[in-house]
Amino acid sequence: MTIRSFYLAAAILGTLVPWFFFGSFFALNGAAPALFVQSLFANGPAAGFSADVLISIAVFWVWSWRDAQQHRVARWWLVLPTSFCVGLSLSLPLYLYLREGERPL
Repeated sequence: MTIRSFYLAAAILGTLVPWFFFGSFFALNGAAPALFVQSLFANGPAAGFSADVLISIAVFWVWSWRDAQQHRVARWWLVLPTSFCVGLSLSLPLYLYLREGERPL
């Protein structure tokens, strides 16, 4: 397995695992964005974990933007919507996948 294949597999896993939990939430509560956000900060551990991930995503956006300019990474901007739709577990390995190869996604 190449490192690029590993990044792609990590991106797929990083999509499926969070959406398993998100899907359970939406199945129980319907499309309730306010409740979803409130649940991210429901208690101390959840709030700490959520804050950690949100800060990490912001740092990753800045870093990936600069890194993409330096390494001419095509479609680096895909990390923005993937961060909102899934999270860092998809956007980070997706960026590394894009950075590693010359072939378009």
